Formats: sequence, C-alpha cells, structure tokens
Amino acid sequence: MIIIREVFTAKPGQASKLAKLFKKAFGTDQNVRIMTDLVGNYNTVVVEMQMNSLAEFEKEMEDYKSGKPDPRMDPKVAEEMSKYTEMYVTGRREIYQTVE
Repeated sequence: MIIIREVFTAKPGQASKLAKLFKKAFGTDQNVRIMTDLVGNYNTVVVEMQMNSLAEFEKEMEDYKSGKPDPRMDPKVAEEMSKYTEMYVTGRREIYQTVE
C-alpha cells in the first residue's frame, strides 16, 4: 500500500477555494482525503490518496497526462479542475510506502 500526498501552497485567499474544489472533485472517493493547515505553513492544502501500488499511481498519472477524462468525475467539475493551477504558488508530491 502506498500513500501519495500532493502538497500545495495556495495563493493568499485561495486555500479554502482550492480545498473545496478538490473536495468537489475527489470527495466521494474513500481513498482520498483533503486537508488544510491547522498549524504550520499558511495556505497549505493537501490531497492525500491511498493506492495499492506505485504502478496503479503511474497508470493514473499517464491517463491524466494524456488528457483522458476521468470517468469517475463529473464533466462540470473536470472543467473547474482545469483552472486549479491558477490557485496555488507551488506544490510538491510525497510518496510513502506503508509498513505492514
């Protein structure tokens, strides 16, 4: 099992909007959590995903890069998501393997 964290530093005034957009896009997926800072760097939004393997994550990334629409996502939400890059300054990805 792996955990992927997409960590964003939102532009001032955009963190809650970005978090709500991610919640709208991924909120029904039980393997995804959306988090915002409580203590730490301001304007931080984290999308945390749990996946079975790195290969599964790589497949999803290839689909995303190819422009293939996510069949699980409402097309209207997908259109809103196309503008999420305007809401943050920087971001990073963290990938962890769980110890079983």
